[in-house]
Amino acid sequence: MALELQRRGIDEARARRYVADGSWTDQTLGTILAEGLVEGRHLPLVIFSDTHPFRGTFGDGYELARRVAGGLAAVGVGPGEPVAFQLPNWIEAAATFWAVAMLGAIPVPIVHFYGAKEVGFILEQSRARVLVTADRFGRLDFLANLEQVAPRLDALEHVFVVGDTVPTGATPFASLATAAPIDGPVPTDPSAPALVAYTSGTTADPKGVVHSHRTIGFEIRQLGSIQAKGGLPALVGAPVGHGIGMLAALLIPVWRRDPIHLIDAWDPGRVLATMLDEGITSGNGSTYFLISLLDHPDFSDAHRALMPHIGLGGSAVPATVGERCAAMGISTVRSFGSTEHPSITGMTHAAPYEKRLHTDGRPLPGVEIELRGEDAHPVGVGQPGEIWSKGPDCFVGYTDPALTAAAFDADGWFDTGDVGVLDADGYLCIVDRKKDIIIRGGENISALEVEEQLLRLPGVAEVAVVAAPDARLGEHGCAFVRMHEAASPPSLETLRDHLERVGLARQKWPEEIRPIAEFPRTASGKVQKFVLRQGLREEAAP
Repeated sequence: MALELQRRGIDEARARRYVADGSWTDQTLGTILAEGLVEGRHLPLVIFSDTHPFRGTFGDGYELARRVAGGLAAVGVGPGEPVAFQLPNWIEAAATFWAVAMLGAIPVPIVHFYGAKEVGFILEQSRARVLVTADRFGRLDFLANLEQVAPRLDALEHVFVVGDTVPTGATPFASLATAAPIDGPVPTDPSAPALVAYTSGTTADPKGVVHSHRTIGFEIRQLGSIQAKGGLPALVGAPVGHGIGMLAALLIPVWRRDPIHLIDAWDPGRVLATMLDEGITSGNGSTYFLISLLDHPDFSDAHRALMPHIGLGGSAVPATVGERCAAMGISTVRSFGSTEHPSITGMTHAAPYEKRLHTDGRPLPGVEIELRGEDAHPVGVGQPGEIWSKGPDCFVGYTDPALTAAAFDADGWFDTGDVGVLDADGYLCIVDRKKDIIIRGGENISALEVEEQLLRLPGVAEVAVVAAPDARLGEHGCAFVRMHEAASPPSLETLRDHLERVGLARQKWPEEIRPIAEFPRTASGKVQKFVLRQGLREEAAP
């Protein structure tokens, strides 16, 4: 069953320009992957896992993907059909993604730690007829979750299971892995949907982000071309079910002909040991991954030497992180994007230090941005405004047409939901998300501004400032703090003394502080502030 989609409007002149300048090509996701896997057949493809380790080559991955594609074709999967999979960072996940793409079908990756609520929502909304999953992974019971939501999944017909436990009505993954292989990628319309990536960040329900072959193809080339060539291979721990892990492990290395190294569970101690054993780097992506390595007691100068250049993005990047890395001789760069529009701004390590430390880069080739004030008109240099974007890698719409209509204006600009400031050199700095703004007594307070200062308190490893209900003021700031091991959380008095010393206006000071052992996170490591806000609202409810 082909995916039905109400696409956003792209004016014909812009579409013609994207084709004329080479931003959009006739290559499909399947042809991009097949060419890269064949030409890079000798390159290492390594999975680090206690239960599903794999050490082979791109060629091995390509042959497995061709067989999986043959098995899926045997149950009727063809161009335009969504195929869901929920797997950890295993070789089966890579082969399934590549196989679905080569069939001209639409991969629908599901983050492996999503529970029954999210899995049921995604399968029901995507109308996937085929699901590839595992029996379990650690404490995660995929089959129990599936059983819980199965009664409402009227579209689901075929379930293929990786593992020893295969319930009645399901089929072992081995039947796919041993099927007759397809010859190569199936011809497909390059303007058709190529990928549905569900993202769960500031909203309770995941949003199905649809990319065409042309938009995701441009993104692969765009992001892949600005990454330095010739550096050490990177160990990726972000889930391949999420946009960051998918791009970093399954797409960009294939296009660049770079080795692939994946780990299925982010254990900083094991990651550090693997880096030394394999001579590879790690820590790119969300700041969570980098900081977890730097804070680990096993981190050493030998690890630092493997991390000369780190690219950060996917969530807010505090300047304190860049300062800390610079003091260790690690160069960091920041970028800005989302699952919807993956690469909006960025820069290379050749950019000036102050720009790398305090900005998220400049608009990348082909990308347009506009910052708008509350009156919806563009703001000037140095003035905060809501960020709207256009570009060849901007998605074509959500699976929910109501969300698509709300996300784009009449001229095709995408509302990123972020607030930023442009400097005189065209560098963008993200200063907040619209939903992260605390409205205290009618005055807007930037949560990010407060967080930047609280991170400078001794012992504070991570902080999230969110709006708490306030009977008098409407909202006030609540600071959730995660401390370094053995450090005690600061008192509210200590916090306020610190903010007074750094000169932050008194009305911006948080009015409560809450220690937290672990933050609720998205698959990319971003703190789910909506979960924190919801908890505060429930506490305040009569």
